[in-house]
Amino acid sequence: MNHFFSRAPGFSPVFLFILCSSFLTQGQDFNWTPQQQQAYTELQKLKVSSAQQLLASDQSRNGIRIFLDDYLDMLTLVTSDDDRAYASLSDREDERLDALKDMDGNSPWQRVMQAEIRLHWAFIKLKFGKEISASWDVIRAYKLLAANQKRFPTFLPTYKSLGTLHIMIGSVPENYSWVASLLGLQGSIKQGQQELERAQQDPAFRLEAQLIDLMVRAYVLKFTSADEQTLKHLIESNPDNLLLHFFGATIEQKNGHSAQALSYLTTRPTGPAYQPMPIIENILGDIYLQKGQYTTAIRHFQQFLNTYRGQNFVKDSYYKLFLCHWLQPTDPSATKATSFLQKVLRVGRTAVESDKAAQKFAEAYLKRGVSPNQKVLMRSRLASDGGFTDSALAYLRPYNETNLSLLAEKAEYNYRMGRIYQRRNEPDAAIPYLQRALALSESKQGISEQLSFGATAALQLGYIYQQKNDRTRAQSFFEKALSVKHHEYKNSVDNKAKAALSNL
Repeated sequence: MNHFFSRAPGFSPVFLFILCSSFLTQGQDFNWTPQQQQAYTELQKLKVSSAQQLLASDQSRNGIRIFLDDYLDMLTLVTSDDDRAYASLSDREDERLDALKDMDGNSPWQRVMQAEIRLHWAFIKLKFGKEISASWDVIRAYKLLAANQKRFPTFLPTYKSLGTLHIMIGSVPENYSWVASLLGLQGSIKQGQQELERAQQDPAFRLEAQLIDLMVRAYVLKFTSADEQTLKHLIESNPDNLLLHFFGATIEQKNGHSAQALSYLTTRPTGPAYQPMPIIENILGDIYLQKGQYTTAIRHFQQFLNTYRGQNFVKDSYYKLFLCHWLQPTDPSATKATSFLQKVLRVGRTAVESDKAAQKFAEAYLKRGVSPNQKVLMRSRLASDGGFTDSALAYLRPYNETNLSLLAEKAEYNYRMGRIYQRRNEPDAAIPYLQRALALSESKQGISEQLSFGATAALQLGYIYQQKNDRTRAQSFFEKALSVKHHEYKNSVDNKAKAALSNL
């Protein structure tokens, strides 16, 4: 649910908004100088040092410079997760917003730049566990962009961020929609998609708007093979852009294509010109763990812990180190494996979803242990999540439901088998397994692990029948997914089910 973007706390697509920019402007307060244009290009590639040098040589103190200085700070903070740096820089948001408010209010850029700075800091605050303050920044950014749209309806830069916000609002689960209405937030998925398409009409913003659109499809809607080809072309056309390689890898990993994610990371541009990104080592560790190459995975997780100075993803990395030792085919020292789980309880924080999951597993394992069957289920889960379906199927073939004693394990076994066949593009083979996972989960209400398999199985059945153009069954399963209460993936499943129903 993952990393620099997809692993932000309680995953929210807020980071999509950092990609906004402009190259055409009216009014002296928002004129782009040549140095500023080049600095922005460098920042988009994560070449922070060269962008700093370009800005140092620029004497302008206009609204664009304020935006670029803020963008630079944001990139520094979110790639480092440095608490001390956050404490020293956090006052700059209000200073920059105040400076922008004093500039030309008749320029369509004034509100857009204020909104972008608020969205920068919304993501920063999410990374540092300041969820309430981040939410208010998003709300204020929305109102600035909505006002700008009303006053300057043909101004394309407004639609890139506003379109994304409208998609977010449109995918809010029903039980929270009243909150959006109360706050004056309105929008739909269809409206937001149309606005993102509109933003892509301007050559200056086409690449950025395309990436935003792909991120939305990957994390909110349904990522298709056509979307995958668009992403591949985008990255191949920009070989020196580290940000695109990074996002491409996280999107592909999120969608169960870890082999492609690994390709993007191994071909990424490197060197001292680029901003250090220790989180990439964490992602590489994940991929090799999914592949069952535990020694290589251990090396990447250790490299991440040795170079990273933040508090996020630390619990996650120690949990994954536990898995690397625990899942070894040879019988490792139980004490050594367990020591990593004990470390999970002592270090890091639980602001991001992966750290929350690590904390939950460590507490449960150290309190009561797990069934021996959990090893094979975990191996299959990791391989399937990465798209390594041959390995995932090989792990489970010697087993069937009768080999498993616990109801939760029976539900998980069927869910894993269904997802493996679904990923292998064998929907007819997947359906009975997913239906069985749903039935088993419903047979014992109130247990979160079982209910989560029921909700996720219903969601995947909805996707399968949607692909078969059986709208009635697809709608039924999406509604079933929404109806399941109190499971750990409630927000994510509800967002996707509601988006799918909207598309139907």
